[in-house]
Amino acid sequence: MQSRLAEINAYADDAPAIQSKQLFELLYKAKDTSIGIEHDFKTITTYQQFASRVPVVDYVGFKPYIDRMLRAEKDVCWPGIVRWFAKSSGTTDAKSKFIPVTNDALQYCHYRGGKDSILAYLVQHPDSKILKGKGLTLGGSKQVSQINESQQCGDLSAILIGNAPKYADLIRTPQKEIALLADWEEKLEKMTEVVVEENITSIVGVPSWMLILLKHILSVTGKSNLQELWPNLELFMHGGINFLPYREQYRELCPGGINFMEMYNASEGYFAIQTEEGEDMRLMLDYGIFYEFVPMSQLGNPFPQAKTIEDVETGVDYAIVISTNGGLWRYMIGDTVRFTSLSPHRIVISGRTKQYINAFGEELMVNNAERGLRAACDATGAVIRDYTAAPVFMDIKSQGCHEWLIEFEKMPDTLEHFTEVLDNLLRQVNSDYDAKRNKNITLAAPCVTVAKDGLFVEWMRSRGKMGGQNKVPRLSNNREYIEQLLQLNK
Repeated sequence: MQSRLAEINAYADDAPAIQSKQLFELLYKAKDTSIGIEHDFKTITTYQQFASRVPVVDYVGFKPYIDRMLRAEKDVCWPGIVRWFAKSSGTTDAKSKFIPVTNDALQYCHYRGGKDSILAYLVQHPDSKILKGKGLTLGGSKQVSQINESQQCGDLSAILIGNAPKYADLIRTPQKEIALLADWEEKLEKMTEVVVEENITSIVGVPSWMLILLKHILSVTGKSNLQELWPNLELFMHGGINFLPYREQYRELCPGGINFMEMYNASEGYFAIQTEEGEDMRLMLDYGIFYEFVPMSQLGNPFPQAKTIEDVETGVDYAIVISTNGGLWRYMIGDTVRFTSLSPHRIVISGRTKQYINAFGEELMVNNAERGLRAACDATGAVIRDYTAAPVFMDIKSQGCHEWLIEFEKMPDTLEHFTEVLDNLLRQVNSDYDAKRNKNITLAAPCVTVAKDGLFVEWMRSRGKMGGQNKVPRLSNNREYIEQLLQLNK
């Protein structure tokens, strides 16, 4: 671990060289694949050549290659046949996505990221005893299924659990048979039966779904908090969604104190780890991923000008573009990040390229929304369970505004106070929003609608999207999702 720690610490001074090495190792390994021959990877000697030959694409643009891989075609974008695909509908797209997961990606990206996360925690907490107990891991609810004789698909978490090295079973619970159950309700019951008897020292999962599991466990056992059940619990490793709306609920579940640690891992790769106190994470640079960053202002450009790690700036929202040992090339994953530091490179997730509201030129991003809601909760004593927001479009008789559909764990002192604080904070952190709200000329004050208890879980169940890999869309530029929810909320 000490030698690995030295490599990670070298990120601060050697980031451009490390990333350049990643790029040319990827190009060399894939030079004889179909995409490598198509773009003549063998003769690429500079980043500029790479960027000029290979286009930036999203899933739709890359799908022809993925379709070929799904037919067990060999050497399409990475040497050999891809045996595993992470099946995901993403956050906003209704159709399933199949993200290739190669053995190199498993070993040198996903599992390495998991080990580095434990290392980062132990560095911060040298007296930790997390390895003397087990980690309660909540993965996705979709079981691995066969595509054909040689290929399988499933949630990324199911693929990781199914292929995990044997030592992982010594420090993780529940066992694979329960962790991979397809039915969410059945898994909830069987996980509860097993984990109440374990010495749980850490929990790992998506905050929203983990909260459902933990509250169910407490209701079954009759315990008032998690530390009555698991006195050695010390860490919650989380990822997948913004943690701020859930932090206070987890503190209430663990009145004796608990450490929080964020991980930025997705089907496409393991990207960043929270290595210090604070809300940002260190970008991991040597996992077989070459990063590029497209400024949000370039997103409408058919040939966006990307920046490398050497050229990024702090305080700017970038869409992430990756080339990976999973066989993805200049692939835009859909997340946006903002750098908080350049030595080492540290980021916060600022939103999604398809999750924002810009119906009136306000360019409201998810990180703006989370900060506004946090301020509103702090000021009014509210606790939020789930939420989504969408525009209300203007017509001849009325102005436009934003409608926030919020399921409260604890109601605010008044909705008027909550709405006022939310609106004021959004105006402080987003100049475009503030300009549109000026004198209510373009954009009226936000409208907050209270969701009934369990609405979002009911909606996710109706869409067949129960479990840890599925996320509620936070912001949408149209009213498709919020109208579905409002129909259920009657």
